[in-house]
Amino acid sequence: MAQGFYVTPEVAGRSGLSETVIRPGPVAGGSVILTSVDTLKTWAAPLPSGVLWLVLGDPGDGELPVDPFMVLPPHAPASTVQRAVLAALETASLRLKLQDLQSEVHLAQERQLELARIGIALVAERDLERLLERILSSARELVCADAGSLYLLEERDGDKLLHFMLAQNDSVPVAFSAWSVPVDESSMAGYVAASGECVSVEDVRYLAKDAPYHFNPSFDEASGYHTRSLLTVPMATRTGEIVGVLQLINRKRQRQAKITSSAEADRWVVPFSQADVAVIRAMAAQAAVAIENSRLVAEIERLFESFVRASVMAIEQRDPSTRGHSVRVAHYTLGLARAVEQNPPEPYQGLRFSRDDLLQLRYAALLHDFGKVGVREAVLTKPKKLYPERLQLILERFRHARRAQEVMLLRKLLQRLVAMGLPPTAEDLKALEAAVSQMRAEFDEKLAKVLEANEPTVLAESTAGLLQKLSGAQFLGENGEPLPLLTPEELRWLSVPKGSLDEEERREVESHVVHSYQFLLTIPWPRRLARVPEIAYGHHEKLDGRGYPRRLRGEQIPPEVRMMTICDMYDALTAADRPYKKAVNPERALGILEEEVRQGGLDRDLFRVFLEAKIYASPPPQDAWS
Repeated sequence: MAQGFYVTPEVAGRSGLSETVIRPGPVAGGSVILTSVDTLKTWAAPLPSGVLWLVLGDPGDGELPVDPFMVLPPHAPASTVQRAVLAALETASLRLKLQDLQSEVHLAQERQLELARIGIALVAERDLERLLERILSSARELVCADAGSLYLLEERDGDKLLHFMLAQNDSVPVAFSAWSVPVDESSMAGYVAASGECVSVEDVRYLAKDAPYHFNPSFDEASGYHTRSLLTVPMATRTGEIVGVLQLINRKRQRQAKITSSAEADRWVVPFSQADVAVIRAMAAQAAVAIENSRLVAEIERLFESFVRASVMAIEQRDPSTRGHSVRVAHYTLGLARAVEQNPPEPYQGLRFSRDDLLQLRYAALLHDFGKVGVREAVLTKPKKLYPERLQLILERFRHARRAQEVMLLRKLLQRLVAMGLPPTAEDLKALEAAVSQMRAEFDEKLAKVLEANEPTVLAESTAGLLQKLSGAQFLGENGEPLPLLTPEELRWLSVPKGSLDEEERREVESHVVHSYQFLLTIPWPRRLARVPEIAYGHHEKLDGRGYPRRLRGEQIPPEVRMMTICDMYDALTAADRPYKKAVNPERALGILEEEVRQGGLDRDLFRVFLEAKIYASPPPQDAWS
């Protein structure tokens, strides 16, 4: 409505309506003023704004200080003046209504924008705990609610329950404790979850006795709080599935007000409006979708976690001696990434790892050796240069060779005695025994060198020389045919200068990196984990190009890969004894890594962080995968 109808003294009584006589001066906006031309011209500036002026008189050629709503003849009849005043009052009232509508439209637009911003923020948040906090605080902010709580719907043993997840209150402290309520009419939240309806209560003190829901005053009684207005809405997905309930308490006239007493509650609390209900329902729908998305993401992450765990188990079953290697490498690598982020060397200033970055790095580290399932088990776990069955053939061949040599010595003695027509003497037998003993000692010495060469250590020059001599050694077979003491293939294996693998076998083991990469490429990784294959692919690359399989150099190798390479090498050196190598102590392992740094294979700055932060001295927790 208009603020009032005012007249100046010289025109008082002309309207035939109830009037308030004023002198020229300030007047509230939205008022209607009836005055004369002469008085208006003398009104002190600045004239009141937002006023509808009705002017009696002839302005002549002079300009009036304002543009009047209407100019009436100086002797206009009272009926004419009255109609003009009523029209002005109606116009003033319509203007105020228009302002109210414009304010409502502006508020609605602001709320729509805020809803859009909140929706974007909710969709982006994947952590369920932080998501629930944001949902409740945003809802309270939208409608100026003093307090609120949030429930999630859960199924336990076939029964649906509302699990109390969160409470917020600006006026009194809230002691959180987890509890559940049934989905039924015993509580307002339970009723809303069961019915899917929205419930708005102006004042819980006057709740109808026949209402299909109840207000539980236990919190008010325990905390001294004073609940008045309540708004409880279901959080339902687009398919209508209810995932929870959002409850807002005590809409306030002023955001800063505190509800610390009954009087304060009566003073500041107002009911939730229909506009409030509409906006909170819209937000609850967004919240339900966000919660559903968060749960889906959590399910996917659990699925990925189970898949990764199963993959690691598959790797370790192929080579049980490496049990725990993948978990330790992941633990060390994440520790190094965090240490670099906290105290970055100069080349890595500004390097940051988000939660997704660390998860991506962890999966890459856990799966970096998965390709070993594509390597023959005999090669993967080969403890010596010769396969066990091949060594057994050599031992059997040496036994036959000794026996064949004994037969040859005996035959030579018999042939000599037959030619002389003499029987064997004790001296003949003694000489034969001596020759056999010497022959056996020579064979045993050769076999010892073969067994020494079979060890996966550095091949001694003397042993390598003997192997060359044995390359032409033969013995007579059952039918007198010459047979080699060692086959060319056996000599090739025994001549491996270091380790247990020949060049072909080494390439087969190194191929596990390619197998890992190709396997990981078949997995539909989400965008935030898309680099898992790339990171796992490079863990055997060296900065100087000596690595494999792509011989990458320098900047071609990402920081995450450089970190994993350091951690992988350290654990491979210090892990428990394996059939093909002995474990080294941490000091020796760090010395080997330092030598690799000097040769240009490993990143100097990252290795320094690895040392200074003692990443190597922090093993995985006991509950990590084993």
